[in-house]
Amino acid sequence: MPNPYAALLAEIPVQRQTDEILGGTTAYWTYGDADAATTIVAVHGFRGEHHGLEPVVAHLPGIRVISPDLPGFGETAPLPGRAHDLDAYAAWLRAFVETVAPGAVVLGHSFGSIVASAAVAGGLATPKLILVNPIGAPALEGPRGVLTRLAVFYYLAGAKLPRPIGDALLRNGVIVRVMSVAMAKTRDADLRRFVHEQHDTYFSRFADRDVLHEAFVTSVSHDVREFAPRIAQPTLLVAAQKDDITPIEAERHLATLFPRAELVEIPDVGHLIHYETPAAAASAITRFLRGPSAAGTR
Repeated sequence: MPNPYAALLAEIPVQRQTDEILGGTTAYWTYGDADAATTIVAVHGFRGEHHGLEPVVAHLPGIRVISPDLPGFGETAPLPGRAHDLDAYAAWLRAFVETVAPGAVVLGHSFGSIVASAAVAGGLATPKLILVNPIGAPALEGPRGVLTRLAVFYYLAGAKLPRPIGDALLRNGVIVRVMSVAMAKTRDADLRRFVHEQHDTYFSRFADRDVLHEAFVTSVSHDVREFAPRIAQPTLLVAAQKDDITPIEAERHLATLFPRAELVEIPDVGHLIHYETPAAAASAITRFLRGPSAAGTR
């Protein structure tokens, strides 16, 4: 399926690089010019990797975006000798930013919103924080909490079954497609096919079932609310009005927990803002970056 954002991406220079972070090799992609006035470090969501955020990057010309694969996903190796829990991911992100792009704006999508919030609340220096589809309430209590509970059993079974069977279950294309169909909201047939192809291609690029299970447990055991009051930086929340993981009412409440936060709501989209409405997300991000350093809650 042709990438609807390919033409815009082709205009942005990109370079793949690696660095040693917390004893493991982190792969990351730098989009844009090195002398750009603003740099964003963008953290993808659960089971994803850097490709998922490229549609948003495509709509951010003039901004340098550094997009790493999380440890254990895509082309980044698992962290050696560590459980892949929130403490590990937050420590990794802090070390990554301090090594590769100190002082960069930090952006997190979905599970990445939890990692980014934990890192910033824990002392990661950044002038501003951007959270896209933030996990603003326990996933098990969301509009599709029943499906989330089924996912708990799915990932547990994948971790406990004999390794070949468990691995095949976790990478099963039919189940990946069911997840994709459940999340997609667009009525554009071509865009839906693109979304499904993206998930088919990149949703199973995890290192092994142990990392995947640890990351899943982390994703459903935390949410951004526990870190919001300790984040002093101006924060932008880009939320979907049809998100099945965190309902918009919970996102509105989440915005009130930050000392300085701005909430932008995008209609007619769910948990796939980065695929379905990247231009709207990028527009909100650009306005936020150009605005004053002190954002009011609204």
